[in-house]
Amino acid sequence: MIRSTLALLALPLLAGCSADPVTAQATLDGQPPIVIAHRGASGERPEHTLAAYRLAIEQGADFIEPDLVLTKDGVLVARHENEISETTDIADRAEFADRKTTKTIDGSKVTGWFTEDFTLAELKTLRARERLPKLRSTEYDGEFDIPTFEEILALLAEVNRGRDKPVGVYPETKHPSHFIAIGLPHEAPLLALLGRFGYRGRQAPVYIQSFEVRNLMDLRAKTDLPLIQLMDGEGGPADMPETSYAAMASPMGLKAIAGYADGIGPNKAMVIPRGALGSLGEPTSLVRDAHAAGLKVHPWTFRRENYFLPLGDRGGVNPAGHGDLGAEIAAYLRTGIDGLFSDNPREAVAVVATRAKR
Repeated sequence: MIRSTLALLALPLLAGCSADPVTAQATLDGQPPIVIAHRGASGERPEHTLAAYRLAIEQGADFIEPDLVLTKDGVLVARHENEISETTDIADRAEFADRKTTKTIDGSKVTGWFTEDFTLAELKTLRARERLPKLRSTEYDGEFDIPTFEEILALLAEVNRGRDKPVGVYPETKHPSHFIAIGLPHEAPLLALLGRFGYRGRQAPVYIQSFEVRNLMDLRAKTDLPLIQLMDGEGGPADMPETSYAAMASPMGLKAIAGYADGIGPNKAMVIPRGALGSLGEPTSLVRDAHAAGLKVHPWTFRRENYFLPLGDRGGVNPAGHGDLGAEIAAYLRTGIDGLFSDNPREAVAVVATRAKR
């Protein structure tokens, strides 16, 4: 089964997600779309901190999303990348200056400080920083540490106590091939922690996501928890250089993904591309094609700063200013997406709730 799926994914692109007007469509299961707090409420707090996750929960997010990397001693921690100079004060810490190095990650050379070169105790001495200081406030820099995945699951256990509908967790395995190569695979500690906190079975409030393919296939052989194949608008999986995300987004590619995953997490431009001037174009057939293959669709990432918004939804020329994020999200909801990743869960939750009342 795995060999045949890999063969399908490796086929050259025959037909991608072509432009095809699709409006007012239903989600795959007919339920309201879920709001996934992208790295927590990362538009208002430094990303991947317990403060960002807690605020996202308070704002009504259905799921919180931790990106997971590993420490030298094999502990899962939440960082967007294993290179941490953008999101911590590591560059200012003289005691760690000699750990700066250059590595090849997913085929690209990266220079900085890497989580796998530090123990958890060492990482816990660092403090988080805003990753986008030119667009967002830095007032919380230095207040929060790097959380472990266990601490995140403990937070969810605390806030879900007594809730009829628990807030879910949506972890991403970052650079799994790299971590396997250095003897620090994600799968065992990830599944062990999820199991310890009661996340078992297909109905558990959890999705596991990855941009790579074999990592998800390995997980499918070990668990029936829902899996999501992430996809970008360009390039392809780091562990499958012979294929592309464009080929995977074709009807044949989606059929192959359905053999090991429950949905896709595409770059939002794969659902509605932008024109030359930055305005939204017509939806592609991707959502419809994915639904036909039995796959849910959770595009990323929706942010309220003008820098990220379509031309028609911007609130001025200041890149850091806020525009009409709700209008952008509403356009995507009409395509039938089953959920969305947002740095601003408060705004996303409001738009989804308004649509659900219609």
